[in-house]
Amino acid sequence: GESFDIHGGGFDLAFPHHENEIAQSEAATGQPFATTWMHVGFLQVDKEKMSKSLGNFFTIREVLAQYPAEVIRYFLLSKHYRAPLNYSIVALDNAHAALGRFYTALRDIEIPQQAELVPLYQQHFQQAMDDDFNCAEAFAVLFEITHAMNREPERAAELAYTLKSLANCLGLLNMTPDAFLQHAKQDEISADAVEQLILERDQARLEKNWQRADAIRDQLTDAGILLEDAAGKTNWRRKG
Repeated sequence: GESFDIHGGGFDLAFPHHENEIAQSEAATGQPFATTWMHVGFLQVDKEKMSKSLGNFFTIREVLAQYPAEVIRYFLLSKHYRAPLNYSIVALDNAHAALGRFYTALRDIEIPQQAELVPLYQQHFQQAMDDDFNCAEAFAVLFEITHAMNREPERAAELAYTLKSLANCLGLLNMTPDAFLQHAKQDEISADAVEQLILERDQARLEKNWQRADAIRDQLTDAGILLEDAAGKTNWRRKG
């Protein structure tokens, strides 16, 4: 068509580039060029714009070798789209830890296939997103739901469904909890190796070889693996 519903671009393009676009297109068509303009802040490294010319950029492929894709999405949504965003390993680790809190809360809950969203949280989430995509406030709502799941275990399934449904609006919490919590970076011990060591530890415990069992737990702890023994079963996750 002759008009865009939404036109995006860096905030440095508002003048003169986008003003020129408006002038040229509206002169040609006689129609409004764009209904809504969304000018985004720069992605920065050490307070400088990330760019090929400065040689301070990273490819998505390089980052995905270390983190699940949802971590990158969470990181990019963690600041308002119009604000500059500083890239760092610490920022990605913080995004990973935040998502880990959600997935840990969902881990042992059987989430219904269909349920009603809790109205209070749905309303607060929608208000945040209607406020010029205020994702930081939307994330705060998701954390409120997570806290409520700990306070009100009798409502855990209903709250978990609401948490997952609202997060899905942002493209988050689409993995299984184990897939996220056990995701390995390039240089980390593999999930298969962890499972094998857990089997060896289980056998050592059956044989009451506590020294061997403790040694395996220490080996896994040193490799960044946290074991959680409960109800005769051992779950594990990587340190966030």
